[in-house]
Amino acid sequence: MRVFVTGGAGYVGSHCVRDLCDHGHGVLVFDNLSAGHRSAVHPQAEFVQGDLADRSALADVLAAGRFEAVMHFAAFAYVGVSVAEPLRYYRNNVANTLQLLELMREAGIQRLVFSSTCATYGVPDRVPITEDTPQRPINPYGRGKLVVEWMLQDSARAWGLGSCSLRYFNACGAAADGSIGEDHRPETHLIPLVLSAAAGRRPCVQVFGRNYPTPDGTCIRDYIHVEDLASAHRLAIAVVQPAAAAAYNLGTGRGLSVREVIAAAERVTGRRVPAEESPRRPGDPPMLVADAAQARAALGWQAQWTDLDDIVRSAWRWHESHPDGYGD
Repeated sequence: MRVFVTGGAGYVGSHCVRDLCDHGHGVLVFDNLSAGHRSAVHPQAEFVQGDLADRSALADVLAAGRFEAVMHFAAFAYVGVSVAEPLRYYRNNVANTLQLLELMREAGIQRLVFSSTCATYGVPDRVPITEDTPQRPINPYGRGKLVVEWMLQDSARAWGLGSCSLRYFNACGAAADGSIGEDHRPETHLIPLVLSAAAGRRPCVQVFGRNYPTPDGTCIRDYIHVEDLASAHRLAIAVVQPAAAAAYNLGTGRGLSVREVIAAAERVTGRRVPAEESPRRPGDPPMLVADAAQARAALGWQAQWTDLDDIVRSAWRWHESHPDGYGD
């Protein structure tokens, strides 16, 4: 297919672009580089630096590109910032997506895969989390993603848009060959923070809460490798049905605690990871684990990266070879 990818220079987006190119798809990446990196974009992909808020530029690219599908990753993604600056998040994540959908309709593009999140569930009543778990997001970031899911459902009924929202859990890891990986400024994800502490680039990693109702008292999350996310997006774009809005969880189905991640990093790096215990963060659920059975059934997808040490090792390979990230 000929695929238009928003946010394709970002962490998950760049891995998905690489996977699409490796499987013979034609890709154009549209990214404003506010958080992404030009050097993360696969060399076979076309690149246009642009902003989804720029209606004229976006319309020109969509009208001229003869695209068959869109993958939409572009979004602000810091939960804490969304609480402090909710209107900025709604404008970027919701209003810009609304404009994208309007212009997709004008260009006759009726197939979309959307980067959603388990944050739409909020604090779940039970785990593992299935797709019919009530969606009760507790922050503007999660609420904005849910609003987009609603827009996709309404667009399916109104004008036949086919879409698939992929609600992924904790994205992690790096390309197996170490060529692309995770470079956020600032970094908030646990594995790169732990590896940075192991490398001595930060004094310690903070452990938020030690008295959760979990086996070791720390939060448990489902860590899904970024290459597994990439393959799921590629498979999803092929099975999107006209006038239907599907949604699937992406995870391994296995929960791992903060302390287990720290221990894995120490095994992989052979270095001690200094940790500092801190108070709980408001709104942090004790446990978030995916039930991905529907993705397996509908997409023929299953996580291949299931060993924590292997996941951490892929991230460590990237951090060792790119101590300053992409350097841009």
